[in-house]
Amino acid sequence: MNKFLIAIPIAISLTACVQDDDYSVPDTSIKEPNIPANSITTFKAVVERYEQAVNGGNATVLIRDEQDLYIEGYVISSDKGGNFFEELIIQNKMDDSDPDNDPRLGLKIEINASSLYNTFEIGRKVYVKMNGLTIGLSNGVISIGKGDSNQVKQIQASEFRNIIKRGTEVATLTPKIANIQDLTGKDENTLIQLNNMQVNRFDLASTYAGESIDEFDGFRFLESCDNKVSILMQTSTFADFKSLPIPQGKGTIQGIFGRDFRDAFNVLMINSTSDINFDGQQRCDPLELNCGLAATYGTTNLFYENFETQTNNRLITGNGWTNHIEAGTEGWEAFSSVSTNASLGTRSARVQTASSGDVSNMAWLITPALDLTGKNGVTLRFKTSNSLADSSFMEVLYSLNWDGTQANIKTATWGVLSAAYIVKDSDSFVPWFNSGNVDLTCATGTIHIAFKYTGSGQESFDGVYELDEVSIDYTP
Repeated sequence: MNKFLIAIPIAISLTACVQDDDYSVPDTSIKEPNIPANSITTFKAVVERYEQAVNGGNATVLIRDEQDLYIEGYVISSDKGGNFFEELIIQNKMDDSDPDNDPRLGLKIEINASSLYNTFEIGRKVYVKMNGLTIGLSNGVISIGKGDSNQVKQIQASEFRNIIKRGTEVATLTPKIANIQDLTGKDENTLIQLNNMQVNRFDLASTYAGESIDEFDGFRFLESCDNKVSILMQTSTFADFKSLPIPQGKGTIQGIFGRDFRDAFNVLMINSTSDINFDGQQRCDPLELNCGLAATYGTTNLFYENFETQTNNRLITGNGWTNHIEAGTEGWEAFSSVSTNASLGTRSARVQTASSGDVSNMAWLITPALDLTGKNGVTLRFKTSNSLADSSFMEVLYSLNWDGTQANIKTATWGVLSAAYIVKDSDSFVPWFNSGNVDLTCATGTIHIAFKYTGSGQESFDGVYELDEVSIDYTP
């Protein structure tokens, strides 16, 4: 009886709570922000303001418009997996349906806040109020935030919600399908898809960014199975997938195209491992001839070239060389320099594609036929140097079936001399690097050795490679 009487006021109280409008469930639905159409400007106009400031000798530009000024775009980055931190990357279009009119552009927003994905998920349309914001470079890409005449600084956590407004639309983003060599600075901060790709065979034993050598970020080479052009995949050591093994197959990958933290080279950054679909089991690794390195080189010379008799700025000729330009206009030429990146001796050979205008450049320098029959202890040695190779690269190849004609270079079988050391982009550009005594004793018959350069006239692919003191020796 007493329990029943006590329950009556409780029930009355609960009923009163439900009916009281002061305690009703709040409306959490997202409403489209009221942004006047005439206050919206384009990404292109924002980028042009920055470019005008740079042309005027300034590092940044501050938006001081008296009237409200907004840009509208779509979120393409997510900090949910930890690979992005205190930044939001947006692009102006969800696809490339009209690439000629208002081209697809992207911007990075510097924000001193984490867990942004809870508010700004991938595909979310946003409006950014530009008044009082600064436009400039941050880690090599165009960024917006607070700042001064020298640098872009973060928008603080207490104010970013008043600057970045959520729209009601969450779009399905369509990445731009591209070839690595065709990407330019205008593609930075945008979503890219690369097809027929794989992780370079030398990185297959690695995790994304969980190795002892990974400091702040891990870098793994992605290479195209179509032309072997490569780009580095950058993964933060704070990413929740950093310790997962690298995918072993080949296929497609999508990510945000950008620059590394020090603005030294191009990178591709994924939001999560679901951005990679390497389900193809048949990799495109090249043939390899790897007899290792010999302790010494032979006592008798079979072939030697130091390029001293060549003519500066002319294609390498004579001594049995085949100098073949497969694509573009630039080949292996003689050069002489006494600068910090000096040639060896009087002259060396080099490929330089800067300012060539070439969309693609492939240059071969191939030795004459070398008969290895009956020769013991055959070795190859050479020296290489480079100048800001970026994404261009050089390979040392071999063929046991090329007939010596330029017409059949592409149809011959070429493999990689993987024991040879070739200068890397991360090496200093001042010294020359020894290849080591590359052992050729596991090859038989007639061999051709090729030094192949792949690059283009574009800024990120126009690196310079230099070659000298090529020597093939044996012991009778």
